[in-house]
Amino acid sequence: MTSAAALVIRPQSPLDAYSQIDRGGDADGDLGSFGSVMKRAMQEVVSTGQDAEVKSMNAIAGKGDITDVVAAVSKADLALQTTVAIRDRMVQAYQTVMNMTI
Repeated sequence: MTSAAALVIRPQSPLDAYSQIDRGGDADGDLGSFGSVMKRAMQEVVSTGQDAEVKSMNAIAGKGDITDVVAAVSKADLALQTTVAIRDRMVQAYQTVMNMTI
């Protein structure tokens, strides 16, 4: 007969996990805190949008390729849609937490 492995969860375990995540952000490529991760993600979305604008302006000036413009604009659109979806989920999660009874 095989026995099931025991799963022991201490009340301190979740706090330790969150603290460990929050202390991150060193030069070794650690993701860092939630705020820094979100900041980097937003900077990448903005950078993607700016790249699409630059390629569009180059195409208008006759210096760019229309294929590059379409690809850059599509990438920027997808990044924006993803950002909006994440924002909506975060707002929904916040509202769910705020509606919880204590």
